[in-house]
Amino acid sequence: MEHALSHPTSDIAIIGAGPYGLSIAAHLRKSGLNFRIFGTPMQSWRQQMPEGMLLKSDGFASSLYDPDSAFTLRHYCAEKNVPYSDVGIPVSRETFVGYGLEFQKRLVPMLEETNITSVRRNSAGFELQTADGQTVYARQVIVAAGITHFGYLPPLLADLPLEKVTHSSHHYDLKKFSGQKVAVIGGGSSAVDIAALLNEQGAEVHLIARRKAIVFHQPSQEPRPFLQRMKQPRSGLGLGWKSKFCTDAPLVFRRMPQNLRFKIVQRHLGPSAGWFVRNKFEGRVPTHLGATLEGVSVESGKVSVRFAESDGTNTELVVDHVIGATGFRVAMSRLRFLDESLRQEVRSVNDTPVLSRNFESSVKGLYIVGVASANSFGPLTRFAYGAKFTAKHLTNHLAKAAKQSSREAVSDLTASSQRSVVGS
Repeated sequence: MEHALSHPTSDIAIIGAGPYGLSIAAHLRKSGLNFRIFGTPMQSWRQQMPEGMLLKSDGFASSLYDPDSAFTLRHYCAEKNVPYSDVGIPVSRETFVGYGLEFQKRLVPMLEETNITSVRRNSAGFELQTADGQTVYARQVIVAAGITHFGYLPPLLADLPLEKVTHSSHHYDLKKFSGQKVAVIGGGSSAVDIAALLNEQGAEVHLIARRKAIVFHQPSQEPRPFLQRMKQPRSGLGLGWKSKFCTDAPLVFRRMPQNLRFKIVQRHLGPSAGWFVRNKFEGRVPTHLGATLEGVSVESGKVSVRFAESDGTNTELVVDHVIGATGFRVAMSRLRFLDESLRQEVRSVNDTPVLSRNFESSVKGLYIVGVASANSFGPLTRFAYGAKFTAKHLTNHLAKAAKQSSREAVSDLTASSQRSVVGS
């Protein structure tokens, strides 16, 4: 305990500086709460999304969130003379990253650009170690780690050398694949995006997917007829009443039966590519749909990919590299910066955390937000748009808890003083 007293203790430490971490920090800053935030700003978007990709979310649903809505994506685009519309104009990765970095500079200038390498419990709360050698103490910790730790490769790909087989999140610069033959495994948005971009960079690309067809979502249009707006209301997750429910009622979603929640998170807004990629993909990238992957091996510097076509034909592709665009799976066991004993204390189902209505895990003072909270709060928190609800709701909770703690401290001090007077 003497060691802990030699370092200042923050009320709150935020781990992660993506849309969720930065939005929460902007809210906490205005609330006056004592906090520190650690991470590389927009790390997932800068280092794990390919250059040239476009966001599927509409412009109005692609902001970070400060409590006064003083600096939205619309504001940034107006300042930079970047074409913008609430709907209808896709947002580029480069615009979104530039906006996020500017949001951080203006609204979260206290960000400490170092990663957290270790979090463990202590008597006063939590002890954190940073990559640059600091020891930090905090009473509460908010894990806003984003997708960084959750890239998933199926067993046939997972144990092969990284020089030849990688996850799509390992690549933001695809220029190195120019002139190479590449197989992309997957049939969702990431697979189609990366295949189209590889083709633009001069790679010979083949896409292999279990899906029998590639689905492209429809372009957003406004204005829409009244009846259409009634049948399919617009939300930050797209059109339709299901998406509207997910954006407007995450606390109601949390009270639904567990099996139903998990099923909705898994199935709602399933794999689909953006409408704007269609012309770059169809007729340009050879596809093998309805395929069953049977084996992948590395031999003599090449990768052999063996699969059964939809008609049962056995096919072998020999390529220079395989990219698994096979999505992300939340798993507490992947958050290795959390001490193993701490991870084991967190109550989880299917290796995903069970959270209170205020994002608190079963470990008092440990909060988990973003994609890792989706099984509790729904598909909303799989997307950047969910940062709006999360930042506001969590900040309100923490502010109330701080006031309650302050009142209790004053009450305890008063009671102690009265006992001293009586005792004298």
